[in-house]
Amino acid sequence: MKKQTVDILLLITIIIISLFGLVMILSSSMIWAEYKFNDPYRYFKFQGLFLIMGLILMMIVSKIDYHLYYEKANLILFTCLILLVLVLIPGIGTVRNGSRSWFGIGSFGIQPSEFTKLGLIIFTSKYLTKNNKIIKNFKKGILPILLLTLFIFGLIMLQPDFGTGTVIVMTIVGLLFVGRVDYRFFFRIGLIGIIGVVGLIISAPYRMERILSFLNPWKDPLGSGFQIIQSLYAIGPGGLLGFGFGNSRQKHFYLPEPQTDFIFSIISEEFGFLGVIIVSTLFLTIIIKGFKIARHCQDLFGKYLAFGITFGLAFQSILNLMVVVGLVPVTGITLPFLSYGGSSLMITLIGMGIVLNISRYQN
Repeated sequence: MKKQTVDILLLITIIIISLFGLVMILSSSMIWAEYKFNDPYRYFKFQGLFLIMGLILMMIVSKIDYHLYYEKANLILFTCLILLVLVLIPGIGTVRNGSRSWFGIGSFGIQPSEFTKLGLIIFTSKYLTKNNKIIKNFKKGILPILLLTLFIFGLIMLQPDFGTGTVIVMTIVGLLFVGRVDYRFFFRIGLIGIIGVVGLIISAPYRMERILSFLNPWKDPLGSGFQIIQSLYAIGPGGLLGFGFGNSRQKHFYLPEPQTDFIFSIISEEFGFLGVIIVSTLFLTIIIKGFKIARHCQDLFGKYLAFGITFGLAFQSILNLMVVVGLVPVTGITLPFLSYGGSSLMITLIGMGIVLNISRYQN
């Protein structure tokens, strides 16, 4: 049964948190933008443009029957794979912050791994729907989608982008979990994951530095532990109400690129514990509504699709928050809706548009 309107509370919450993110990018980036580009509003203007485009796309997608993605899932994923390969080619892909993970178009950048997040969720949702009866069989049901996910993870690690790859893998594992895969599989995948992480650390010494800086950031306060220490210096003094909008001290060249991965630190510094509660409430509202929409959807594909998009957003948000408070090593993961980044914002809003469309089809 199709409703005429989308879930209004979810829509309003998405708009509020996106606008708040734009405001916080203005506050957190003005000092850096003035120094780097002689334009204090550069990041704000670019993010504002992407936000407008993203909101328009979200409203358009919210009107497109989500069953269309079932038919086009293979094509969507194939396109994403082609983009992941092309971005690795020198002269086509652009290197930013040490990773060849962007297509540069003038001052804009497009990150294909962000599109792959959504593309793989759509494909896996279709796969689980078609193979629902054999999904408990490891070789026939789980192994094909697992190998595909690891292949995509490998392509992303060639950039390298460990944070995005981790989010993608964990999102698919979450989808397999709700697909009623045999619980013993998760013990196996956990063991494989531990071995894989150890291998990645051995292959790249800088990852070991991040691990050590996470355990004791004050051992190298001006090197590998610098970001975590400065983040904690931003969060700690915020108190109940913070220093007030625009009054962050850490954004004055202490916290590197505060408008990206560590924007939550600036929010905590300027708005204190109250700001943390408000942002957490907005995220929880989106996540809970997303899971409820998945639960009440009438068909399996819609259930998996809504759950996958919501779980991916939830996992990425939690991972980012754990980084900024020093609970896990720095991963380079942005905070959805709030961090600066056009590709991330647009894909997040498009994903929410799909969830909004699924909300039209409820029991």
